[in-house]
Amino acid sequence: MFSIEHDFDATVVTLVDEGEGGTSGGFLYEDITINAFEDCVTLEQLDPRTDVVQRIVLSMSQVRELAAALNLPEGVYRAGGT
Repeated sequence: MFSIEHDFDATVVTLVDEGEGGTSGGFLYEDITINAFEDCVTLEQLDPRTDVVQRIVLSMSQVRELAAALNLPEGVYRAGGT
């Protein structure tokens, strides 16, 4: 399950782990919040061991490369070519 909200300066996507098929009794990970700003994208997730929110910041170039990578076979690539 996920939600999308449009704030003043960002689009916020929250991903909720529902387990396998949404009904698994196994371990569930904390929600992930993705903030898409004009110049970067941040991913945030609470680390339950330390009770600290961990944050990853991606440049827009990194986001474009990640999107491209999701549709490519295994290998090493450079933007604009192989």
